[in-house]
Amino acid sequence: MSPIDELLADARIPTTPRDGFDVGAALRRLARDAAAAKADPAPDMARAAQAGQRLSVVCRWILNRPDAADHVDRLVQEPEALQDDGSLDVDGALVFACLLHLTGHPESAQFWWQLAAGAGHRAAAYCLHLHHLALSEMREARHWLHQVTDNVLDPEGPDGAFLYFLEAVATYVRRTGLSMANPPTAGLEMEVDRLATTATGPCIIVRRPDQRLADHLHDFTRR
Repeated sequence: MSPIDELLADARIPTTPRDGFDVGAALRRLARDAAAAKADPAPDMARAAQAGQRLSVVCRWILNRPDAADHVDRLVQEPEALQDDGSLDVDGALVFACLLHLTGHPESAQFWWQLAAGAGHRAAAYCLHLHHLALSEMREARHWLHQVTDNVLDPEGPDGAFLYFLEAVATYVRRTGLSMANPPTAGLEMEVDRLATTATGPCIIVRRPDQRLADHLHDFTRR
């Protein structure tokens, strides 16, 4: 069991839906959150801080998934991954974005989340929702929340397990205030910084991961 799984277990927050989980009610709660962000600007600072905490927990959970390194491996092996040819491993893009966020590269994280969300990945859209909410960018935050609840690439809508996970994360952060547990190792951070030093151009975005970083991530997920 990974450290983030242990923390979630200690907080008695299940990561799978309980019997009778109401998907419709969960969607309505998410919609109310978006409406509250629009209607009541007074607690923006508190809301932004909470969104940042939620995003940290989500990113750590994603980074610690047992298949995270496998997806990054596939991203490494796709030489045309940034072209619009359907070759991008969207789960790999999500994992890499979360790693970038956790190692202090928010602009690059946003870029990779957008690649995954543009391909219909709801978890990436939720990360973008929290990312913009943490920056008090309410219009963008509402847009990405809409992609979570009404994704045109997946008209059937999110399943109960996904929505219940989102609510579990929100409850975990609200009850414990913990968001900094289980950060990436120093080795992973150094590998990301190495990639960042090779970025060029007016808009410096950390390029696609290479095998060295993927190998470090395999070591991280096997801990």
